[in-house]
Amino acid sequence: MDTINHALFLELNASAAPGAFMLALAIFFAVRLVYAVPLLIAFFWLRGGPSARKAMLVASVAALSGLLVSYLIGKAWPQPRPFVIGLGHLWIPHAANATFPSNHLTFWWSVALAWLLWPGWRAAGAALAVLGLPVAWARVYLGVHFPLDMAGAFVVALCSAWLASAAARWYLEPLLRLTSALHRRLFWPLIARGWLRE
Repeated sequence: MDTINHALFLELNASAAPGAFMLALAIFFAVRLVYAVPLLIAFFWLRGGPSARKAMLVASVAALSGLLVSYLIGKAWPQPRPFVIGLGHLWIPHAANATFPSNHLTFWWSVALAWLLWPGWRAAGAALAVLGLPVAWARVYLGVHFPLDMAGAFVVALCSAWLASAAARWYLEPLLRLTSALHRRLFWPLIARGWLRE
């Protein structure tokens, strides 16, 4: 498995002299685009009604549980990153921590798959899931992950999203009441002016 994983990495990893456009594009996908996910969650929470907020909460639970599982896997079975073993070319600074699975993709796909499993959010979830593919490519292209790290992230995200959706009947209503009360307390001046929904 390592032989195939390393061979695929070398096929996808940037050369010693990549083009400036490809490098900039990869950095955008690998580093910057991930911030769109919390911004989307915040936007839909602030502008949406109870149905949208439930979808945001389930996605957040999926993402947090996915990241927790990813962290535990990294601690229990630490795998070195490509640059740690001198493989390929590294194009962005990165800590030499465990590589499997990818935290970036675990977070991204946990939210995407949670939406995909939630009624009314399937189109948004599918679009976000597809956008995860160039993120996966970019993390390998820039030398911080192996392809197998991305497959592992998808499996962890799928399990986390499924569990968050399946268990929603036990936690979602109390969590919605709690977070809605916090929302009203934090944003009451904007709510009073009609700028945000209660």
